[in-house]
Amino acid sequence: MSRSVAVALVQMECLASKEANVAKALAKIRDAADQGAQVVCLQELFATPYPCQSEDHQRFAEAEPIPGPTSRALGEAAREHGVVVVGSLFERRAAGVYHNTAVVFDADGTQAGLYRKMHIPDDPLFYEKFYFTPGDLGFRSFPTRFGRIGVCVCWDQWFPEAARLTALTGAEILFYPTAIGWLPEEKQAYGTSQHAAWETMMRSHAIANGIYVAAPNRAGHEGQLEFWGASFVCDPYGTITARAAHTGDQIVQADCDLELIDVARTHWPFLRDRRIDAYGQLNRRLLDDEP
Repeated sequence: MSRSVAVALVQMECLASKEANVAKALAKIRDAADQGAQVVCLQELFATPYPCQSEDHQRFAEAEPIPGPTSRALGEAAREHGVVVVGSLFERRAAGVYHNTAVVFDADGTQAGLYRKMHIPDDPLFYEKFYFTPGDLGFRSFPTRFGRIGVCVCWDQWFPEAARLTALTGAEILFYPTAIGWLPEEKQAYGTSQHAAWETMMRSHAIANGIYVAAPNRAGHEGQLEFWGASFVCDPYGTITARAAHTGDQIVQADCDLELIDVARTHWPFLRDRRIDAYGQLNRRLLDDEP
């Protein structure tokens, strides 16, 4: 038996204009649907150039409520093309409270779910703590016409706890809308290993949880950052089934047989063999103060 879902990841080089980026993303959703996609996921904060390379109060003007103009456009695209759409947005929740938020629209255009990024980085050129309040919705997945969709966002991808908890909600495909790239002074020495670590981490989530993992990443140069693209999909064994180039716009397509999840989990029964009685200390930062 097969329960195959056609997944598409939209990798884009962002333009200076928000309106142009949204129009570009909507066109890519249409193109992916025309090519047979049933679930389409956009990259992190696709609507604008990546805002967090500096701490600039004027960038807050780019945020929108949800629902708002951009989320409504995504919902309409989902309805028009009969596809599930995952979009990452700069959310204005209230005065002074902003989130990095992924919204999931079902194939009829209705909002299936909302996830607010839980882990917020603060690194050179990735000053997200200045902009985003940590998420407060927990780790979630959402039933859609084409399977149960889990979403985490970018920096979340480095945390096995996030993937595990999302998988435990029943997620069959875990999407990671991403904006990650190379700092110019580091690329030559560390670029290859940095990219390999990023990909390996998410492949390990697929293996440990027996689910599909898909990560659409930005591409192109923005300010001092060179986003490394290489968007990919991997199966529950961690095998890469589709991958984009490091540069340029690309729609990455992969068929995900959701029946393979049960096959993988019964042959590699990591969820069965978890010692849930022994993991209580995971809610501590460190265990060096234990008697």
